[in-house]
Amino acid sequence: MVEKNRSQKLKRLLSVQRHIERMAENDLAETSRQRVEVNAQMDDVIVALGSMDPVHHAFSQNYADRFGRLSIKDLQLTGMQQVHEMRLARERAKGDRFEEGMKEALEAERREADDNAVYDVIDQQFATPASSKLRNP
Repeated sequence: MVEKNRSQKLKRLLSVQRHIERMAENDLAETSRQRVEVNAQMDDVIVALGSMDPVHHAFSQNYADRFGRLSIKDLQLTGMQQVHEMRLARERAKGDRFEEGMKEALEAERREADDNAVYDVIDQQFATPASSKLRNP
């Protein structure tokens, strides 16, 4: 089995981390969408509570209860949104660190390859004259 170098391993970890980051973004987007929906429902209940229509007056207690439940749900979603924002920031920072590490590893591998190429050229230069001297004494 061929052993992978450090940059390839970090590239794979970066790919996984970016996927986790996208999942966190999706969670945040879903929570934001739910908050918009709850706020729209709260606006509808407020309109119904303020309505002069006698039908709405009969359900005013139900509307008030519903508004209370929606307010609680909005607070919960606000808390969840903050958690998702923190998670997204944390996952993004991890991905950025993996990316920096991968770039550093690639640079180190390039330097090592360049060094090895120089050493090979030097070895060839010293090996060639020595072998020709042995043949022509």
